[in-house]
Amino acid sequence: MRRETIRTLSIVLFILVTLFYLSPLFLGRDIDEDTGTKSVRKPFAFWTEKMLKLGLDLQGGMEINLYVDLTDIPRSEQAMAVDGAVEVIRNRIDQFGVAEPSIQRVGDNKIVIQLPGVTDFQRAKDLIGQTAMLHFQLVATSEETRRVIDSMDTWLSQNHEKYPFLSVFDDGHQNLLQNEDEEDEFALDIPSWHNDLFSYLIESGSGGMSVRNEYKELAKRLINDEDFKSAVLPGFQVALGRDSALTPRADLPVYVIYEKAEVSGTHLASNGAETRMGDSDGFGGTRPYVSLRFNREGARLFERVTAQNLRRQLAIVLDDVVYVAPVIQDRISGGEAMISGNYTLQEANDITIVLRAGSLPAPVEIGEERTVGPSLGSDSIKHGLRAGITGLLLVMLFMVIYYKLSGAIANIALLLNTAFVLAALTFFEATLTLPGIAGLILTVGMAIDANVLIFERIKEELRIGKSVRNAVEGGYARAMVTIIDSNITTLIVAIVLYQFGSGPVRGFAITLSIGILASFFTAIFLVRAIFDAFITNKKRDNLSI
Repeated sequence: MRRETIRTLSIVLFILVTLFYLSPLFLGRDIDEDTGTKSVRKPFAFWTEKMLKLGLDLQGGMEINLYVDLTDIPRSEQAMAVDGAVEVIRNRIDQFGVAEPSIQRVGDNKIVIQLPGVTDFQRAKDLIGQTAMLHFQLVATSEETRRVIDSMDTWLSQNHEKYPFLSVFDDGHQNLLQNEDEEDEFALDIPSWHNDLFSYLIESGSGGMSVRNEYKELAKRLINDEDFKSAVLPGFQVALGRDSALTPRADLPVYVIYEKAEVSGTHLASNGAETRMGDSDGFGGTRPYVSLRFNREGARLFERVTAQNLRRQLAIVLDDVVYVAPVIQDRISGGEAMISGNYTLQEANDITIVLRAGSLPAPVEIGEERTVGPSLGSDSIKHGLRAGITGLLLVMLFMVIYYKLSGAIANIALLLNTAFVLAALTFFEATLTLPGIAGLILTVGMAIDANVLIFERIKEELRIGKSVRNAVEGGYARAMVTIIDSNITTLIVAIVLYQFGSGPVRGFAITLSIGILASFFTAIFLVRAIFDAFITNKKRDNLSI
Protein backbone atom coordinates (compact mmCIF):
# COMPACT_ATOMS: atom_id res chain seq x y z
CA MET A 1 0.00 0.00 0.00
CA ARG A 2 2.82 2.33 0.87
CA ARG A 3 4.51 1.60 -2.48
CA GLU A 4 1.32 2.43 -4.35
CA THR A 5 0.95 5.70 -2.42
CA ILE A 6 4.50 6.75 -3.30
CA ARG A 7 3.88 5.83 -6.92
CA THR A 8 0.64 7.82 -7.02
CA LEU A 9 2.29 10.88 -5.46
CA SER A 10 5.16 10.59 -7.93
CA ILE A 11 2.73 10.54 -10.87
CA VAL A 12 0.77 13.52 -9.52
CA LEU A 13 4.02 15.47 -9.02
CA PHE A 14 5.13 14.46 -12.53
CA ILE A 15 1.90 15.82 -14.04
CA LEU A 16 1.95 19.07 -12.02
CA VAL A 17 5.59 19.83 -12.88
CA THR A 18 4.88 19.07 -16.53
CA LEU A 19 1.91 21.46 -16.62
CA PHE A 20 3.86 24.17 -14.74
CA TYR A 21 6.77 24.25 -17.18
CA LEU A 22 4.61 23.57 -20.22
CA SER A 23 2.43 26.61 -19.53
CA PRO A 24 4.85 29.23 -21.03
CA LEU A 25 4.14 27.73 -24.44
CA PHE A 26 0.49 28.81 -24.11
CA LEU A 27 0.66 31.92 -21.91
CA GLY A 28 2.34 34.07 -24.55
CA ARG A 29 5.30 36.41 -24.20
CA ASP A 30 5.80 40.10 -23.54
CA ILE A 31 8.47 42.05 -25.43
CA ASP A 32 10.38 44.93 -23.86
CA GLU A 33 10.29 47.72 -26.46
CA ASP A 34 13.55 49.25 -25.19
CA THR A 35 15.71 46.14 -25.08
CA GLY A 36 13.80 43.74 -27.32
CA THR A 37 13.99 41.00 -24.70
CA LYS A 38 11.13 38.54 -24.28
CA SER A 39 9.59 37.40 -21.02
CA VAL A 40 6.82 35.00 -20.04
CA ARG A 41 3.38 36.54 -19.50
CA LYS A 42 2.94 35.19 -15.95
CA PRO A 43 -0.57 34.69 -14.49
CA PHE A 44 0.87 34.79 -10.94
CA ALA A 45 3.99 36.31 -9.39
CA PHE A 46 5.48 32.90 -8.53
CA TRP A 47 5.06 31.55 -12.07
CA THR A 48 8.12 30.36 -13.97
CA GLU A 49 10.06 32.77 -16.18
CA LYS A 50 11.78 29.99 -18.08
CA MET A 51 11.12 29.77 -21.80
CA LEU A 52 11.73 27.21 -24.51
CA LYS A 53 14.20 28.78 -26.91
CA LEU A 54 14.35 28.19 -30.64
CA GLY A 55 17.53 27.52 -32.58
CA LEU A 56 18.98 29.40 -35.55
CA ASP A 57 17.13 27.20 -38.03
CA LEU A 58 13.77 27.98 -36.36
CA GLN A 59 13.88 31.58 -35.13
CA GLY A 60 16.60 33.11 -37.30
CA GLY A 61 19.78 34.80 -36.17
CA MET A 62 23.25 35.21 -37.62
CA GLU A 63 26.19 33.11 -38.70
CA ILE A 64 29.74 34.49 -38.66
CA ASN A 65 32.88 33.01 -40.19
CA LEU A 66 35.99 34.17 -38.35
CA TYR A 67 39.60 33.76 -39.41
CA VAL A 68 42.33 33.81 -36.77
CA ASP A 69 45.41 35.79 -37.83
CA LEU A 70 48.33 33.45 -37.13
CA THR A 71 50.99 35.59 -38.81
CA ASP A 72 52.88 36.40 -35.60
CA ILE A 73 52.19 33.07 -33.88
CA PRO A 74 54.93 30.37 -33.97
CA ARG A 75 53.87 27.33 -35.98
CA SER A 76 54.08 25.07 -32.94
CA GLU A 77 51.59 27.29 -31.07
CA GLN A 78 49.10 28.01 -33.85
CA ALA A 79 46.70 25.14 -33.07
CA MET A 80 46.67 26.17 -29.41
CA ALA A 81 46.00 29.80 -30.37
CA VAL A 82 42.96 28.85 -32.47
CA ASP A 83 41.61 26.57 -29.72
CA GLY A 84 42.15 29.41 -27.22
CA ALA A 85 40.26 31.82 -29.48
CA VAL A 86 37.34 29.36 -29.63
CA GLU A 87 37.17 29.19 -25.84
CA VAL A 88 37.38 32.96 -25.34
CA ILE A 89 34.66 33.55 -27.94
CA ARG A 90 32.52 30.85 -26.32
CA ASN A 91 32.88 32.54 -22.91
CA ARG A 92 31.90 35.92 -24.35
CA ILE A 93 28.86 34.55 -26.15
CA ASP A 94 27.73 32.63 -23.05
CA GLN A 95 27.79 35.87 -21.03
CA PHE A 96 26.15 37.73 -23.93
CA GLY A 97 23.12 35.50 -23.33
CA VAL A 98 22.77 33.66 -26.65
CA ALA A 99 20.85 30.41 -26.32
CA GLU A 100 22.64 27.29 -27.59
CA PRO A 101 25.27 28.94 -29.81
CA SER A 102 27.22 26.77 -32.21
CA ILE A 103 30.97 27.50 -32.21
CA GLN A 104 33.06 25.18 -34.35
CA ARG A 105 36.65 25.18 -35.52
CA VAL A 106 36.96 24.41 -39.23
CA GLY A 107 40.35 23.79 -40.83
CA ASP A 108 43.51 25.45 -39.55
CA ASN A 109 42.28 28.92 -38.59
CA LYS A 110 38.56 29.21 -39.35
CA ILE A 111 35.85 29.46 -36.67
CA VAL A 112 32.16 29.18 -37.62
CA ILE A 113 29.73 30.77 -35.15
CA GLN A 114 25.93 30.48 -35.21
CA LEU A 115 23.95 32.81 -32.93
CA PRO A 116 20.22 31.99 -32.85
CA GLY A 117 17.84 34.78 -31.91
CA VAL A 118 20.41 37.60 -32.12
CA THR A 119 18.93 40.82 -33.47
CA ASP A 120 21.68 43.33 -32.63
CA PHE A 121 24.14 42.07 -35.23
CA GLN A 122 26.66 44.91 -34.90
CA ARG A 123 26.93 44.53 -31.13
CA ALA A 124 27.49 40.79 -31.49
CA LYS A 125 30.26 41.33 -34.06
CA ASP A 126 31.98 43.96 -31.93
CA LEU A 127 31.81 41.75 -28.87
CA ILE A 128 33.21 38.69 -30.66
CA GLY A 129 36.01 40.47 -32.48
CA GLN A 130 37.24 42.68 -29.65
CA THR A 131 40.72 41.65 -28.54
CA ALA A 132 40.12 42.94 -24.98
CA MET A 133 43.64 44.06 -24.10
CA LEU A 134 43.26 46.09 -20.89
CA HIS A 135 46.11 48.36 -19.80
CA PHE A 136 46.61 51.07 -17.20
CA GLN A 137 48.98 53.63 -18.75
CA LEU A 138 50.12 56.98 -17.40
CA VAL A 139 49.19 60.08 -19.37
CA ALA A 140 52.23 62.08 -20.52
CA THR A 141 53.01 65.41 -18.86
CA SER A 142 52.06 68.61 -20.67
CA GLU A 143 55.68 69.17 -21.71
CA GLU A 144 56.02 65.62 -23.06
CA THR A 145 52.67 65.92 -24.85
CA ARG A 146 53.78 69.12 -26.58
CA ARG A 147 56.99 67.43 -27.70
CA VAL A 148 55.10 64.47 -29.18
CA ILE A 149 52.64 66.72 -31.03
CA ASP A 150 55.46 68.84 -32.48
CA SER A 151 57.21 65.74 -33.73
CA MET A 152 54.02 64.48 -35.37
CA ASP A 153 53.50 67.87 -37.05
CA THR A 154 56.97 67.59 -38.53
CA TRP A 155 56.48 63.99 -39.62
CA LEU A 156 53.10 64.67 -41.24
CA SER A 157 54.45 67.63 -43.18
CA GLN A 158 57.03 65.26 -44.69
CA ASN A 159 54.67 62.34 -45.27
CA HIS A 160 51.36 63.99 -46.15
CA GLU A 161 51.18 62.13 -49.47
CA LYS A 162 50.39 58.94 -47.51
CA TYR A 163 47.10 60.43 -46.31
CA PRO A 164 45.05 61.96 -49.14
CA PHE A 165 41.98 61.87 -46.91
CA LEU A 166 43.38 64.51 -44.56
CA SER A 167 42.70 68.21 -44.78
CA VAL A 168 45.26 70.90 -45.33
CA PHE A 169 44.87 74.16 -43.49
CA ASP A 170 45.43 77.15 -45.70
CA ASP A 171 46.72 80.39 -44.10
CA GLY A 172 46.20 78.91 -40.64
CA HIS A 173 42.41 78.45 -41.05
CA GLN A 174 40.71 75.08 -40.64
CA ASN A 175 39.00 74.40 -43.94
CA LEU A 176 37.68 70.91 -44.58
CA LEU A 177 36.04 70.76 -48.00
CA GLN A 178 34.95 67.35 -49.18
CA ASN A 179 35.65 66.60 -52.81
CA GLU A 180 32.92 64.38 -54.25
CA ASP A 181 35.02 63.63 -57.35
CA GLU A 182 37.70 61.82 -55.35
CA GLU A 183 37.37 58.05 -54.83
CA ASP A 184 38.14 58.32 -51.11
CA GLU A 185 35.09 59.58 -49.24
CA PHE A 186 37.35 61.58 -46.94
CA ALA A 187 39.50 63.11 -49.70
CA LEU A 188 39.66 66.89 -49.47
CA ASP A 189 40.19 69.50 -52.16
CA ILE A 190 42.93 71.60 -50.62
CA PRO A 191 45.92 72.85 -52.69
CA SER A 192 48.66 72.90 -50.04
CA TRP A 193 49.73 71.33 -46.76
CA HIS A 194 50.18 73.21 -43.51
CA ASN A 195 53.20 72.51 -41.35
CA ASP A 196 51.13 72.23 -38.17
CA LEU A 197 48.56 69.78 -39.53
CA PHE A 198 48.31 67.53 -36.46
CA SER A 199 48.09 70.50 -34.10
CA TYR A 200 45.17 71.88 -36.08
CA LEU A 201 43.41 68.54 -36.27
CA ILE A 202 43.33 68.27 -32.49
CA GLU A 203 42.30 71.16 -30.28
CA SER A 204 43.63 71.94 -26.82
CA GLY A 205 41.44 73.35 -24.10
CA SER A 206 40.89 73.38 -20.37
CA GLY A 207 39.40 69.90 -20.57
CA GLY A 208 42.37 68.48 -22.50
CA MET A 209 42.87 67.67 -26.16
CA SER A 210 40.02 66.59 -28.43
CA VAL A 211 38.92 66.20 -32.04
CA ARG A 212 35.79 67.98 -33.20
CA ASN A 213 32.87 65.70 -34.02
CA GLU A 214 33.01 66.32 -37.79
CA TYR A 215 36.68 65.28 -37.90
CA LYS A 216 36.38 62.06 -35.87
CA GLU A 217 36.68 59.66 -38.79
CA LEU A 218 39.73 61.53 -40.12
CA ALA A 219 41.44 61.30 -36.73
CA LYS A 220 40.64 57.60 -36.33
CA ARG A 221 42.04 56.73 -39.73
CA LEU A 222 45.21 58.70 -39.06
CA ILE A 223 45.93 57.67 -35.47
CA ASN A 224 45.17 53.96 -36.13
CA ASP A 225 47.47 53.92 -39.18
CA GLU A 226 50.53 51.69 -38.62
CA ASP A 227 52.98 54.17 -40.18
CA PHE A 228 51.66 56.93 -37.95
CA LYS A 229 51.97 54.73 -34.86
CA SER A 230 55.57 53.85 -35.67
CA ALA A 231 56.45 57.55 -36.14
CA VAL A 232 55.40 58.58 -32.62
CA LEU A 233 58.35 59.36 -30.34
CA PRO A 234 59.71 56.20 -28.67
CA GLY A 235 58.08 55.44 -25.34
CA PHE A 236 54.84 57.27 -26.17
CA GLN A 237 51.52 56.48 -27.83
CA VAL A 238 48.75 58.67 -29.23
CA ALA A 239 45.33 57.27 -28.32
CA LEU A 240 41.75 58.36 -28.86
CA GLY A 241 38.96 58.33 -26.32
CA ARG A 242 35.77 56.43 -26.89
CA ASP A 243 32.55 57.32 -28.64
CA SER A 244 29.58 57.24 -26.29
CA ALA A 245 26.12 56.05 -27.28
CA LEU A 246 24.71 58.70 -24.93
CA THR A 247 26.56 61.59 -26.62
CA PRO A 248 27.33 60.39 -30.15
CA ARG A 249 28.06 63.90 -31.50
CA ALA A 250 30.40 64.97 -28.71
CA ASP A 251 34.05 65.80 -29.40
CA LEU A 252 36.45 62.86 -29.20
CA PRO A 253 39.20 63.11 -26.53
CA VAL A 254 42.84 62.61 -27.58
CA TYR A 255 45.61 61.50 -25.20
CA VAL A 256 49.36 61.12 -25.34
CA ILE A 257 50.16 58.23 -23.00
CA TYR A 258 53.22 56.25 -22.05
CA GLU A 259 53.64 53.16 -24.18
CA LYS A 260 54.57 51.05 -21.16
CA ALA A 261 51.61 49.65 -19.24
CA GLU A 262 51.86 49.93 -15.46
CA VAL A 263 49.19 47.26 -14.86
CA SER A 264 47.39 45.06 -17.41
CA GLY A 265 44.28 42.90 -17.70
CA THR A 266 46.39 39.84 -16.88
CA HIS A 267 46.52 41.16 -13.31
CA LEU A 268 42.74 40.97 -12.90
CA ALA A 269 41.39 38.37 -10.50
CA SER A 270 39.19 35.57 -11.75
CA ASN A 271 35.83 37.15 -12.64
CA GLY A 272 37.44 40.44 -11.62
CA ALA A 273 35.08 42.63 -13.65
CA GLU A 274 31.51 43.45 -12.68
CA THR A 275 28.90 45.98 -13.83
CA ARG A 276 27.48 48.14 -11.05
CA MET A 277 25.35 51.23 -10.68
CA GLY A 278 27.04 54.29 -9.23
CA ASP A 279 26.56 58.04 -8.93
CA SER A 280 23.52 59.98 -10.05
CA ASP A 281 23.33 60.83 -13.74
CA GLY A 282 21.59 64.13 -12.98
CA PHE A 283 18.23 62.96 -14.32
CA GLY A 284 16.96 60.95 -11.39
CA GLY A 285 18.85 57.79 -12.32
CA THR A 286 22.31 56.34 -11.75
CA ARG A 287 25.24 55.76 -14.06
CA PRO A 288 26.62 52.27 -14.60
CA TYR A 289 30.33 51.61 -14.17
CA VAL A 290 32.65 48.61 -14.35
CA SER A 291 34.22 47.53 -11.07
CA LEU A 292 37.65 45.90 -11.37
CA ARG A 293 39.33 43.65 -8.84
CA PHE A 294 43.01 42.73 -9.13
CA ASN A 295 44.82 39.61 -8.02
CA ARG A 296 47.54 39.87 -5.37
CA GLU A 297 50.29 40.89 -7.82
CA GLY A 298 48.02 43.37 -9.59
CA ALA A 299 46.93 44.94 -6.30
CA ARG A 300 50.57 45.45 -5.30
CA LEU A 301 51.47 47.04 -8.66
CA PHE A 302 48.38 49.26 -8.67
CA GLU A 303 49.08 50.53 -5.16
CA ARG A 304 52.69 51.33 -6.09
CA VAL A 305 51.69 53.17 -9.29
CA THR A 306 49.08 55.31 -7.55
CA ALA A 307 51.46 56.10 -4.68
CA GLN A 308 54.27 57.26 -6.99
CA ASN A 309 52.15 59.30 -9.40
CA LEU A 310 49.86 61.51 -7.32
CA ARG A 311 48.10 64.33 -9.22
CA ARG A 312 48.79 62.63 -12.55
CA GLN A 313 46.30 61.07 -14.94
CA LEU A 314 46.16 57.29 -15.27
CA ALA A 315 44.48 56.16 -18.49
CA ILE A 316 42.44 52.97 -18.53
CA VAL A 317 42.95 51.67 -22.06
CA LEU A 318 40.95 48.85 -23.64
CA ASP A 319 42.08 47.79 -27.11
CA ASP A 320 44.03 51.04 -27.63
CA VAL A 321 40.98 53.17 -26.77
CA VAL A 322 41.09 55.32 -23.61
CA TYR A 323 37.87 54.74 -21.69
CA VAL A 324 38.65 57.09 -18.84
CA ALA A 325 41.75 58.94 -17.58
CA PRO A 326 41.14 60.03 -13.97
CA VAL A 327 43.59 62.04 -11.89
CA ILE A 328 45.20 60.01 -9.11
CA GLN A 329 44.18 61.78 -5.90
CA ASP A 330 45.56 59.32 -3.37
CA ARG A 331 47.28 55.98 -3.06
CA ILE A 332 44.78 53.23 -3.81
CA SER A 333 45.17 50.01 -1.87
CA GLY A 334 42.92 46.99 -1.69
CA GLY A 335 43.28 45.98 -5.32
CA GLU A 336 40.14 47.60 -6.69
CA ALA A 337 39.54 50.15 -9.45
CA MET A 338 36.68 51.26 -11.66
CA ILE A 339 35.96 52.24 -15.25
CA SER A 340 33.36 54.97 -15.13
CA GLY A 341 32.08 57.56 -17.54
CA ASN A 342 29.16 58.52 -19.70
CA TYR A 343 28.13 54.91 -20.47
CA THR A 344 24.88 53.17 -21.18
CA LEU A 345 24.19 50.01 -19.21
CA GLN A 346 24.74 47.95 -22.37
CA GLU A 347 28.16 49.52 -22.94
CA ALA A 348 29.19 48.79 -19.34
CA ASN A 349 27.94 45.20 -19.67
CA ASP A 350 29.91 44.70 -22.89
CA ILE A 351 33.11 45.93 -21.24
CA THR A 352 32.50 43.55 -18.35
CA ILE A 353 31.88 40.63 -20.70
CA VAL A 354 35.11 40.99 -22.69
CA LEU A 355 37.20 41.51 -19.55
CA ARG A 356 35.77 38.49 -17.77
CA ALA A 357 36.06 36.27 -20.83
CA GLY A 358 39.72 37.21 -21.34
CA SER A 359 41.83 38.36 -24.26
CA LEU A 360 41.93 36.68 -27.63
CA PRO A 361 45.30 34.95 -28.10
CA ALA A 362 45.47 36.28 -31.68
CA PRO A 363 43.56 38.86 -33.75
CA VAL A 364 40.47 37.64 -35.61
CA GLU A 365 38.92 38.89 -38.82
CA ILE A 366 35.32 38.47 -39.94
CA GLY A 367 35.42 36.78 -43.33
CA GLU A 368 31.72 36.25 -43.93
CA GLU A 369 28.46 36.84 -42.13
CA ARG A 370 24.96 35.66 -42.93
CA THR A 371 21.61 36.37 -41.36
CA VAL A 372 18.72 33.91 -41.28
CA GLY A 373 15.32 35.55 -41.52
CA PRO A 374 12.27 34.56 -39.46
CA SER A 375 10.34 33.36 -42.55
CA LEU A 376 12.61 30.32 -42.87
CA GLY A 377 12.12 29.62 -39.16
CA SER A 378 8.33 29.86 -39.30
CA ASP A 379 8.22 27.48 -42.28
CA SER A 380 10.50 25.04 -40.47
CA ILE A 381 8.37 25.17 -37.34
CA LYS A 382 5.18 24.68 -39.36
CA HIS A 383 6.50 21.65 -41.23
CA GLY A 384 8.12 20.19 -38.13
CA LEU A 385 4.94 20.52 -36.08
CA ARG A 386 2.87 19.07 -38.90
CA ALA A 387 5.19 16.06 -39.12
CA GLY A 388 5.20 15.58 -35.35
CA ILE A 389 1.44 15.86 -34.91
CA THR A 390 0.76 13.60 -37.90
CA GLY A 391 3.13 10.95 -36.58
CA LEU A 392 1.66 11.19 -33.09
CA LEU A 393 -1.94 10.81 -34.33
CA LEU A 394 -1.08 7.83 -36.56
CA VAL A 395 0.67 6.06 -33.69
CA MET A 396 -2.26 6.75 -31.36
CA LEU A 397 -4.75 5.50 -33.96
CA PHE A 398 -2.76 2.31 -34.44
CA MET A 399 -2.62 1.68 -30.68
CA VAL A 400 -6.39 2.06 -30.25
CA ILE A 401 -7.17 -0.21 -33.22
CA TYR A 402 -4.67 -2.91 -32.37
CA TYR A 403 -4.65 -2.87 -28.55
CA LYS A 404 -8.12 -1.43 -27.88
CA LEU A 405 -8.58 -0.16 -24.30
CA SER A 406 -4.98 -0.92 -23.36
CA GLY A 407 -3.90 1.08 -26.42
CA ALA A 408 -6.00 4.03 -25.24
CA ILE A 409 -4.24 3.88 -21.86
CA ALA A 410 -0.89 3.84 -23.65
CA ASN A 411 -1.97 6.91 -25.64
CA ILE A 412 -2.56 8.83 -22.40
CA ALA A 413 1.00 8.02 -21.37
CA LEU A 414 2.24 8.99 -24.84
CA LEU A 415 0.66 12.45 -24.63
CA LEU A 416 2.08 13.00 -21.14
CA ASN A 417 5.49 11.81 -22.38
CA THR A 418 5.47 14.38 -25.22
CA ALA A 419 4.31 17.11 -22.86
CA PHE A 420 7.02 16.22 -20.35
CA VAL A 421 9.78 16.44 -22.96
CA LEU A 422 8.68 19.96 -23.91
CA ALA A 423 8.35 20.92 -20.24
CA ALA A 424 11.84 19.58 -19.48
CA LEU A 425 13.33 21.51 -22.40
CA THR A 426 11.68 24.64 -20.97
CA PHE A 427 13.01 23.90 -17.46
CA PHE A 428 16.59 23.58 -18.73
CA GLU A 429 16.02 26.54 -21.07
CA ALA A 430 17.33 24.35 -23.84
CA THR A 431 17.12 25.30 -27.50
CA LEU A 432 14.77 23.49 -29.85
CA THR A 433 16.16 23.01 -33.34
CA LEU A 434 14.98 21.03 -36.37
CA PRO A 435 17.13 18.06 -35.28
CA GLY A 436 15.58 18.52 -31.83
CA ILE A 437 12.11 18.18 -33.35
CA ALA A 438 13.37 15.02 -35.07
CA GLY A 439 14.53 13.76 -31.68
CA LEU A 440 11.09 14.55 -30.22
CA ILE A 441 9.37 12.58 -32.98
CA LEU A 442 11.79 9.69 -32.40
CA THR A 443 10.92 9.62 -28.69
CA VAL A 444 7.26 9.19 -29.65
CA GLY A 445 8.16 5.94 -31.39
CA MET A 446 10.41 4.84 -28.52
CA ALA A 447 7.75 5.66 -25.90
CA ILE A 448 5.17 3.52 -27.61
CA ASP A 449 7.74 0.77 -28.25
CA ALA A 450 8.01 0.04 -24.51
CA ASN A 451 4.24 -0.30 -24.22
CA VAL A 452 4.12 -2.57 -27.27
CA LEU A 453 6.69 -4.89 -25.64
CA ILE A 454 4.69 -4.99 -22.41
CA PHE A 455 1.36 -5.59 -24.16
CA GLU A 456 2.77 -8.43 -26.27
CA ARG A 457 4.18 -10.12 -23.18
CA ILE A 458 0.79 -9.71 -21.42
CA LYS A 459 -0.96 -11.31 -24.42
CA GLU A 460 1.43 -14.25 -24.28
CA GLU A 461 0.66 -14.70 -20.58
CA LEU A 462 -3.08 -14.63 -21.29
CA ARG A 463 -2.74 -17.26 -24.05
CA ILE A 464 -1.28 -19.78 -21.63
CA GLY A 465 -4.31 -19.35 -19.36
CA LYS A 466 -3.12 -16.98 -16.66
CA SER A 467 -5.56 -14.61 -14.94
CA VAL A 468 -5.65 -10.96 -15.92
CA ARG A 469 -3.80 -9.89 -12.78
CA ASN A 470 -1.08 -12.54 -13.15
CA ALA A 471 -0.78 -11.85 -16.89
CA VAL A 472 -0.18 -8.13 -16.29
CA GLU A 473 2.40 -8.81 -13.59
CA GLY A 474 4.13 -11.46 -15.69
CA GLY A 475 4.07 -9.25 -18.78
CA TYR A 476 5.77 -6.37 -16.99
CA ALA A 477 8.33 -8.68 -15.38
CA ARG A 478 9.30 -10.30 -18.70
CA ALA A 479 9.43 -7.02 -20.66
CA MET A 480 11.38 -5.09 -18.04
CA VAL A 481 14.82 -6.47 -18.97
CA THR A 482 14.34 -5.73 -22.66
CA ILE A 483 13.04 -2.20 -22.01
CA ILE A 484 15.91 -1.34 -19.66
CA ASP A 485 18.48 -2.73 -22.09
CA SER A 486 17.15 -0.81 -25.11
CA ASN A 487 16.76 2.45 -23.17
CA ILE A 488 20.23 2.34 -21.62
CA THR A 489 21.98 1.63 -24.93
CA THR A 490 20.10 4.46 -26.63
CA LEU A 491 20.86 6.77 -23.72
CA ILE A 492 24.57 5.99 -24.03
CA VAL A 493 24.44 6.93 -27.72
CA ALA A 494 22.69 10.21 -26.83
CA ILE A 495 25.35 11.02 -24.23
CA VAL A 496 28.13 10.38 -26.75
CA LEU A 497 26.39 12.60 -29.30
CA TYR A 498 26.12 15.40 -26.75
CA GLN A 499 29.72 15.04 -25.61
CA PHE A 500 31.35 15.08 -29.04
CA GLY A 501 28.71 16.91 -31.07
CA SER A 502 27.89 20.59 -31.24
CA GLY A 503 24.99 22.86 -32.12
CA PRO A 504 22.09 20.93 -33.73
CA VAL A 505 23.62 17.56 -32.86
CA ARG A 506 23.60 18.48 -29.18
CA GLY A 507 20.01 19.67 -29.49
CA PHE A 508 19.05 16.27 -30.91
CA ALA A 509 20.94 14.48 -28.12
CA ILE A 510 19.29 16.53 -25.35
CA THR A 511 15.78 15.94 -26.71
CA LEU A 512 16.47 12.23 -27.18
CA SER A 513 17.88 11.82 -23.65
CA ILE A 514 14.92 13.54 -22.01
CA GLY A 515 12.52 11.52 -24.16
CA ILE A 516 14.14 8.24 -23.13
CA LEU A 517 13.83 9.02 -19.43
CA ALA A 518 10.26 10.25 -19.84
CA SER A 519 9.17 7.21 -21.87
CA PHE A 520 10.65 4.86 -19.28
CA PHE A 521 8.72 6.61 -16.49
CA THR A 522 5.40 6.70 -18.35
CA ALA A 523 5.59 3.10 -19.57
CA ILE A 524 6.74 1.50 -16.32
CA PHE A 525 5.00 3.66 -13.72
CA LEU A 526 2.14 5.57 -15.29
CA VAL A 527 0.59 2.85 -17.45
CA ARG A 528 1.14 0.28 -14.71
CA ALA A 529 -0.60 2.55 -12.18
CA ILE A 530 -3.62 2.88 -14.50
CA PHE A 531 -3.73 -0.89 -14.98
CA ASP A 532 -3.58 -1.45 -11.23
CA ALA A 533 -6.27 1.13 -10.49
CA PHE A 534 -8.85 0.11 -13.08
CA ILE A 535 -8.02 -3.44 -14.15
CA THR A 536 -5.85 -5.68 -11.97
CA ASN A 537 -7.24 -4.44 -8.62
CA LYS A 538 -10.68 -5.58 -9.69
CA LYS A 539 -11.78 -9.09 -10.52
CA ARG A 540 -11.84 -9.31 -14.32
CA ASP A 541 -12.15 -12.33 -16.55
CA ASN A 542 -10.74 -10.66 -19.66
CA LEU A 543 -8.60 -7.71 -20.69
CA SER A 544 -9.17 -5.44 -23.68
CA ILE A 545 -5.75 -5.76 -25.29
